[in-house]
Amino acid sequence: MSDILSAADYQQIQNLIHRYPKLLDQGDLDGVGQLFAGATVWIQGQEEPIRSDATRITGMFADFLQLYEGKPRTRHIIANVIIEPDGADHATASSTVVVFQQTPALPLQPIITGDYHDRFIRRNGRWQFLERRISNDLFGDLSAHGRYDYR
Repeated sequence: MSDILSAADYQQIQNLIHRYPKLLDQGDLDGVGQLFAGATVWIQGQEEPIRSDATRITGMFADFLQLYEGKPRTRHIIANVIIEPDGADHATASSTVVVFQQTPALPLQPIITGDYHDRFIRRNGRWQFLERRISNDLFGDLSAHGRYDYR
């Protein structure tokens, strides 16, 4: 394999990047855990990453998020996606996220922005996450989002 990404590679990687917010916004925390099974997930403010454990990733989100009838009442908007090859069967990506939230007590508003820095690997013809680094830089009213302040 060459270190050039095909249009199909870009599409598969973009789908992975966008699958995360789709699952999270639907409250499918098990799906989020499975998406990152086999990957290392770094979250700003945490000393240690979560490595290759879908159950721990699912649990981390379940422990942190405030859910409303099983959903966080958020919409994660991913923008500025840049995907680059990183040798044969590897790629990197960076993207920006803006999270909107509305709850019975909170009007619709942006609550946080940040960046995702991802590494991918192609195994058996399928792309999957190898690593995700989540960093946040702008914060709004997070009172209805998490069970604790992680800034």
